[in-house]
Amino acid sequence: MSNTLISYLNLHHPISATEGQYIMKAFKAKTFKEGEDLSQPGSICKELFFIVDGVLRIVIRNKKGNEVTHYFLKENQFCTILNSFHNQVPAEECIQSACNCAVFAISRTALVALYEQIPYLKALIDQITQQALIDKINIRNAYLGQDSTNRYRLFLNKQADIALRVSLSDAASYLGITPQSLSRIRRQI
Repeated sequence: MSNTLISYLNLHHPISATEGQYIMKAFKAKTFKEGEDLSQPGSICKELFFIVDGVLRIVIRNKKGNEVTHYFLKENQFCTILNSFHNQVPAEECIQSACNCAVFAISRTALVALYEQIPYLKALIDQITQQALIDKINIRNAYLGQDSTNRYRLFLNKQADIALRVSLSDAASYLGITPQSLSRIRRQI
């Protein structure tokens, strides 16, 4: 598990053995069961997570009090509520495990200290985060203007590995349809 983060970072920039040790010392391994919150709505998101195994979801409560899934993240992705984490302001959203998950977590304070030890790491993580945001926008935009059936087909096409691991209700929430409608669509496809 410990090599996962370093291997991923090495894909983007060579990481020396010493730098790898600093990074792994700063990140802490954590596990979460399906449905557990990694951050709470209304509080400051204090950690940046790197997903080793499993799927996380960004969730917000709508005006009716129902949970709405904004996005799913999977292995080899960083996850946090960016505005809350960087600007130290309360988040409306929360991060929740969509299935059993293993992550590496780092606090904002520890991350800033790590940036001082390894100066290029900030630009590297910022670059990875920016690309992930672009990918997220492109995926979400693909769903716009599509009917329920086509949104589900796109979900299976673009995010099949996630679609097979998350609950029906989480997938329905993400696609903006009811679980009953999604169940019917799944039977038809």
